[in-house]
Amino acid sequence: MKITEVKVFRLSIPMEPFVIATGTMDYAQNIFIQIRTDTEHYGVGECSAFPMIVGETQDTCLVLARDFGRILKGKNPLMIHERMAELALYIAGNSTVKSAFDMALYDLAAKYAGVPLYRFLGGKPREIITDITLGIGEPSVMAQKASLLKERGAEALKVKLGKYPQDDIMRIREIRKAVGFDIPIRIDANQGWSYEDAVETLRGLEPFKIQFCEQPMRTYNDHRLSELRTQTIIPIMADESVYSWHDAERLCRQDGCDYINIKFSKSSGIAESLRIQTVAAEYNVPCMIGGMLESRLALAAKVHFAYAAPNVKFFDLDTCMVGHLEDPVIGGAQYDGYRVSIKDSPGIGADVEQSFLDRCESWTV
Repeated sequence: MKITEVKVFRLSIPMEPFVIATGTMDYAQNIFIQIRTDTEHYGVGECSAFPMIVGETQDTCLVLARDFGRILKGKNPLMIHERMAELALYIAGNSTVKSAFDMALYDLAAKYAGVPLYRFLGGKPREIITDITLGIGEPSVMAQKASLLKERGAEALKVKLGKYPQDDIMRIREIRKAVGFDIPIRIDANQGWSYEDAVETLRGLEPFKIQFCEQPMRTYNDHRLSELRTQTIIPIMADESVYSWHDAERLCRQDGCDYINIKFSKSSGIAESLRIQTVAAEYNVPCMIGGMLESRLALAAKVHFAYAAPNVKFFDLDTCMVGHLEDPVIGGAQYDGYRVSIKDSPGIGADVEQSFLDRCESWTV
């Protein structure tokens, strides 16, 4: 089998403004690719650029996607590790756009094998319940939204923080008043606090039954994570601090975190994500699978991954639920309230409607 063509699409999905500590997004800066071969099989992949977190924009991803297409054209797509190694050799970093190619290669390989991706990866189905995320806003507004989400059946809330300590404490206080204490609350500072602010905020939040705190500080403060853990009873989850299994091993060895959040956009895709969860398991550090602003296509790939990654214990697979105003996906992740599942189709089991793609800017390599 040989790659004959790579198609690249600017998959911009309009959405309600989404606010985190480091910025605001008013559309999902996604990229969709198709890897076509000299057989009837083709693979699809998607990534979601989040420049204030990973340092890639939609435009940088699109430029590199065309370069990657030229590198891979004419080669065997079933040799996934070799193909991804070629992309790594071509350019350092740029994990977001690499993850779309990793996904497409795995989709293609599983389709060629005639099995769902999770089975190709050696996994099996299990129950997955996602949390739902609240962006940063005024405390009273956030409390109203949290109450509405609970009424609609949400089983866990993820609350974005990372501003001034007393304001963040007030946000959680008002949310707990609105929803009570019988629903888990996870918080995510997105690197927004200094060490001192993290200590103040986390101590102030201890009465409010916080399940864990994601990425309290900038990554240059990783050396202080173990110290921070001694200052609060709230468990710490590393997110932006872990891009690779090397990062995971370093933090786990240093007792720097209680949990790790895995995202394809940080890890370059499925292969490295599997390595991260394996290394974390060796240190008894459970993981979460999360994302940026992907559609139900990439979310389906994450469900397949979760089926094959037993050390993934938490699920943050709500990216299409946090304000996407259009859903162009065929198949993909299926939602029953906040329970997420996939069908037993070969590969990822998802694609994008051709009518939507016809409206997208695109390139063929």
